[in-house]
Amino acid sequence: MTAPTSRYRSPRREDSAAATRTAILDAARELFLERGYPAVTVPEIARAARVATQTVYASAGGKSGVLAALLQPLLDDDGAATANAEARRTTDPRAVIALAAAGTRRVHETYRELLHHLIRQAPGEPAAQLAVDDAVAKCRTGLAAIAGRLRELDGVRTDLPGDRLLDALYFYFGPDAWYGLVTTQGWPFDDAESWLRDAACRTLLRP
Repeated sequence: MTAPTSRYRSPRREDSAAATRTAILDAARELFLERGYPAVTVPEIARAARVATQTVYASAGGKSGVLAALLQPLLDDDGAATANAEARRTTDPRAVIALAAAGTRRVHETYRELLHHLIRQAPGEPAAQLAVDDAVAKCRTGLAAIAGRLRELDGVRTDLPGDRLLDALYFYFGPDAWYGLVTTQGWPFDDAESWLRDAACRTLLRP
């Protein structure tokens, strides 16, 4: 019986393919941000990356595949788990709110290009909608943990029953809050974080 032969893998070829994919993604990101996702074509991405048009399809799956690859780091981010673990260790409701402000600020500062520009430029694209849905779900899940901790600490005003607290936390720390203050109004992230944190403390917590 002949032993099965293993397929040869060339590290040099794999490195070259990875470098080509990086060049394609970098070129696409710049074009999307400069001109908007709908206006950019695959041949233009190929020219900017100095590769053949077919290479874009083979390496990244075409235009929607490129967008999906650019958005993947956002989908993979698990920073909310760290913030929630820290919230479990504190007994001060104001500190819990501060963790929510800092955690959501980190996400929007780290992925600002994705959340505030690329996603909003690509309405109807499955990759963009997946990122939007995932970002919203992750945000609400993280804030639900914050809401639960605040209730455990008995720090919440009595006129915020049920899911009202989660809705209010999402109002202050969800994507629209950061986009509105930072990108639309031009606030620095430091100022936006401080204002959102303080406003949430004033309106959501017991005096």
